[in-house]
Amino acid sequence: MPGQDLLHGLQEGLKQLGEDPANHPCDAYLAYIDLLCEWNRAYNLTAIRDPGRMLSHHLLDSLSILPFIQGDRCLDVGTGAGLPGLILALAGPRRHWVLLDGNAKKIRFLNHVLLELKPGNVELVRSRVEDYRPAQLFSTVCTRAFASVLQFQRQAGHLITADGILLAMKGRFPADEADALREAGVRYEIRRIAIPALQAERHVVIMNNLEQPA
Repeated sequence: MPGQDLLHGLQEGLKQLGEDPANHPCDAYLAYIDLLCEWNRAYNLTAIRDPGRMLSHHLLDSLSILPFIQGDRCLDVGTGAGLPGLILALAGPRRHWVLLDGNAKKIRFLNHVLLELKPGNVELVRSRVEDYRPAQLFSTVCTRAFASVLQFQRQAGHLITADGILLAMKGRFPADEADALREAGVRYEIRRIAIPALQAERHVVIMNNLEQPA
């Protein structure tokens, strides 16, 4: 996908998400895609190779949960190539983001991205989530890497503030996982989200540490 077409697709995608492209660092988003394409040839960071599909499946997908982010201290668990946390950090420079992952090559890639893009509000931590004990808790903890929403809640629940939230990005409506959350007494809601140029279901599960009312 040529550069101008990619920029146009990005701008149109942002509009469909209800965002003003003028309020977004579009050059930084596209530079990230260039870096991901470059490193992906050697490091196999993502199965998606085409920049146009990276735009829809990674970048716009990440930005789709922007309206749900709360507070100014956020964590992305299992960030991988920086998705969604790095993209959300670029979108909102006033928020501080910690990107957490146990994979050395992905942290190495993200270090390079930070050197190139210089966002200034991103911290990288190589750790498993269950071992991570930060000095300060987070208002939002998100992931799109966990297979089980309940497992995510159990392993990351200790990382949010008393009024903080957990956001788990999912594909199809996670009915079985919703049942598991309900049985465990976890307060949650599930919202459907639409991703421009992506013909697939997407949902976000929103949780906190409060138990469901009896």
